[in-house]
Amino acid sequence: MSENAPTDTTGDDVVLRVKSSSNASALGAAVAHAIYAGKNVSLRAIGAGAVNQTSKSLAIAQGFVGPRGITLSARIGFTTVKMPEGEVTALVFKVLVA
Repeated sequence: MSENAPTDTTGDDVVLRVKSSSNASALGAAVAHAIYAGKNVSLRAIGAGAVNQTSKSLAIAQGFVGPRGITLSARIGFTTVKMPEGEVTALVFKVLVA
């Protein structure tokens, strides 16, 4: 996928971990490529900056897949992530394809 977005891949599921320093264009391209490959894509963001980059990347991904007749939307939810400093709450953007 993208060097800026570490991934967790299980079968047909791809989880892109987004940081505030993630490149939104590269992340959008990674989302589009995963969609083309038939994967179920989710983006996990911790913090306001990461949520901002996630939002921009989804808009960019829509620009890539739109000409092929694909429409993207996202279902947003919460998850808890174990970090060295303890548990933190993250937002998960599950990408839906229509």
